[in-house]
Amino acid sequence: MKTIGTIVLIGYLACLASPAAALSGEQADAQRTARMKWWTEARFGMFIHWGLYALPARHEWVKQHEAVTDEAYEQYFEHFNPDLYDPKEWARLAKNAGMKYFVVTTKHHEGFCLWDSKYTDYKATKTPYGKDLIKPMVEAFRAEGLRVGFYHSLLDWHHPEYPIDRFHPMFNNLEFREKAKGRDIRKYAEYLHNQVREILTGFGRVDCLFMDFSFPGENGKGRHDWQSEKLLKMIRELQPEIILNDRLDLLDVPGGWDYRTPEQFMPREWVTMNGKRVPWETCQTFSGSWGYHRDEATWKSVRQLVVMLIETVSKGGNLLLNVGPTARGTFDDRAKERLEEIGRWMNDHSRAIYGCTAAPDDFAPPQNCLLTFNPETKRLYVHVLEWPMGALHLEGYAGKVKYAQLLNDASEVRYIEESRSSEVGYLPGERKAAAAANLILRLPIQQPNVTVPVIELFLK
Repeated sequence: MKTIGTIVLIGYLACLASPAAALSGEQADAQRTARMKWWTEARFGMFIHWGLYALPARHEWVKQHEAVTDEAYEQYFEHFNPDLYDPKEWARLAKNAGMKYFVVTTKHHEGFCLWDSKYTDYKATKTPYGKDLIKPMVEAFRAEGLRVGFYHSLLDWHHPEYPIDRFHPMFNNLEFREKAKGRDIRKYAEYLHNQVREILTGFGRVDCLFMDFSFPGENGKGRHDWQSEKLLKMIRELQPEIILNDRLDLLDVPGGWDYRTPEQFMPREWVTMNGKRVPWETCQTFSGSWGYHRDEATWKSVRQLVVMLIETVSKGGNLLLNVGPTARGTFDDRAKERLEEIGRWMNDHSRAIYGCTAAPDDFAPPQNCLLTFNPETKRLYVHVLEWPMGALHLEGYAGKVKYAQLLNDASEVRYIEESRSSEVGYLPGERKAAAAANLILRLPIQQPNVTVPVIELFLK
């Protein structure tokens, strides 16, 4: 007997196999929803940017920012030896922080590969370290119950057939560009496709794939350069349940992407396409760099990071929070401290995150609060960003709540409907008729000792 998922898969592969056939928008949406159920429930993942750029330790785009030649950059390849690499520790830190999946850079724009690719010698197994870095990482994270994701760069500043574009480190080197003008993007695309096939067939099930990035236009590259539709077909055939991001330049192709990826900023509301809400994930850093940056000083506080997670979920999205490991193969103390503190908050408040989404439209967030909602349990979570003085007014909530408690310790929060009493907040001589729909939560004067307190409302 075929399951719904099997039927969806057969239909999807049939559409891909037939050049004349195409998925309708509704078919693509239905398949995407089925594939992404675990992802939309997870809400929180770890991004890992790791490569040769960990050695200069001044941004993962250091080769481009400083126009470093291949010859000068070679010193990092010759000295790459992450002798303290312990993927089991990484996986424990991610799990304890409350993350449910991870996405690691198999290859970033510099072209260096973390796995033992048979298509290049520019890989970890040819460095002094001499071993594949991806396989033990995948095994360690799977052992901790996290889903597996790969990031793979469409760009490659090292490959000899990659044509010079506006992001290439040698773009302003006219002599280099003249020598490189005979490069063949078709040969590079073959290399790209071969490597994507490798990472999708060599490590078991891959749950999500983050391809990065297209920039069509003058001195740019897009779907025709990457042969994106051919690449998409291969990806879907090799890993039918995979979740794919939106950077192959196929936004107008049904099934060409599964979720949008606002990077390093917070959308004002649930992300939409053509007026319709779509799955989305914001990828964010602890600081201003994705790769390890020794001297970068704009690190976000634990509270900022927790609020970022809450706000993302309150708008129906996922947060992919990045760590840039050092060249020794460790997470630096700043990253570990923040992961541990996020984990402490998540230990008590994860059910206000997992499986949650934006609140129904008839629940407006109180002042200085954010809302998340679990549609299965019918519980509404009020994340209190600024602790009020004894009472929290919920306009329009009366008659909708059957019980309230602080989530961190399950202690009861008593409440009244405003129309029943005027004892909370009135000026002498002015007893105003209150709106019957309002609810007042009686809160302790002292804020609970947590980064962001959460009130759990059990709805009728």
